[in-house]
Amino acid sequence: MNKEIATTLFESLASGVRLDVFRLLVKHAPTGLVAGEIATELALPPTNLSFHLKAMTHAGLVNVTQEGRYQRYRANLTVMQALIDYLTAECCTGQPELCLDAGGASACCDSD
Repeated sequence: MNKEIATTLFESLASGVRLDVFRLLVKHAPTGLVAGEIATELALPPTNLSFHLKAMTHAGLVNVTQEGRYQRYRANLTVMQALIDYLTAECCTGQPELCLDAGGASACCDSD
């Protein structure tokens, strides 16, 4: 992953609605949800949801498959993991394994 792709992904998640949708889809991975289920769960109007899902799909955060009259949306967990890896690649002077350890994270990231 590069900076340009990471920036696009963050821009896609820079909306509270989109962040809620993505987290809901992650919760329902790997099966995902159809648009109506997402709208109901988050109490969103379908037209509003459609706009956000299109942006997230375009960014690559969400995959969509047609199921008859419905579209099923799934969080792209591979992209999510790549973004996490990109963010943590330089953690603790390039030793992310230290940061992911609870003890190491506090030791390397203390600002005292």
